[in-house]
Amino acid sequence: MTNKDRIEGKVTETKGKLTGDDSEELKGKTQNKYGKAKDKVEDFADDISRKVNDFFDKKDDDKPKH
Repeated sequence: MTNKDRIEGKVTETKGKLTGDDSEELKGKTQNKYGKAKDKVEDFADDISRKVNDFFDKKDDDKPKH
């Protein structure tokens, strides 16, 4: 999954490399890493949500039907 932070970070990093601006390059790398971390957190939250939903769906299936 690509997000805005990763794209902007890569652009900023490349701009820093092209202009020789180490500070700008570092800023871009940091933003890119932040975007990757955000993706991992979102993936983790989705996985947990899916597992909780599956758990409740299973509980509903185990209830006796009247």
